[in-house]
Amino acid sequence: MNRTIDLNVDMGESFGLYVYGSDRDIIRSVSSANLACGFHAGDPNVMRNSVELARACEVAIGAHFGFRDLAGFGRRCLHMKPEHLKNDITYQLGALGAFLRAAGLDMHHVKPHGALYMMALEDEEIAAAIVEASLEFDSSLMIYTIMGSETEAEATNRGMRVVREFFADRPYYPDGRVKMFDWSLEEVAPDHAGIAQRVVRLVNEGVIQSMDGTDVDMKVETVCVHSDTPGSPEIAAAIRSALEADGVDIRTP
Repeated sequence: MNRTIDLNVDMGESFGLYVYGSDRDIIRSVSSANLACGFHAGDPNVMRNSVELARACEVAIGAHFGFRDLAGFGRRCLHMKPEHLKNDITYQLGALGAFLRAAGLDMHHVKPHGALYMMALEDEEIAAAIVEASLEFDSSLMIYTIMGSETEAEATNRGMRVVREFFADRPYYPDGRVKMFDWSLEEVAPDHAGIAQRVVRLVNEGVIQSMDGTDVDMKVETVCVHSDTPGSPEIAAAIRSALEADGVDIRTP
């Protein structure tokens, strides 16, 4: 099995006076960060501060774009013309890209957020809009997504590097689908150490345990912990500690 893994976090999701997530604590444990680009969360001040925080911690930066849905935090399924969706993604890439350029940094990858991420797993047109916008912005970008998805298929067909993702802080169905938008950590493991050992087993054996106790085969290159999950810094720290103790190298793809 692969003895190298990336740890990523969705962050930069504060907005105006509202502070959301545990960015400053969790970023110490990860190797890549997905920064909100202003449509589902984030704003110019948050983006600049998030870029500076990631640079200070030597963490690779990706664009975490979503639907134009601040009120719903990008978790509502919006139905758009593919060309309009593509333009919204291009707009968000340009916004974060400007702050990266100002900091002398390059964008490493992209990762859709929330409902956009989930819809693209099964919708070819949505997946194509995401991949096309990303490649037009920078043909060297990687995309984080789930194994066997339409996003993976579209990216592969267009020559875009796919980084298969696992969500450490979310439960999985027996067929390998992830149960998103759920903070019931008891459905994943009873404690942080349990979650960490779940990830260690995944890296070593390519297997996870689903909600009904059955094993699911899975091959991944990156593991995500959401910064807004309760106890996220402790979860990420436990995962990193367990992986390093097992001799796994944590690094960006």
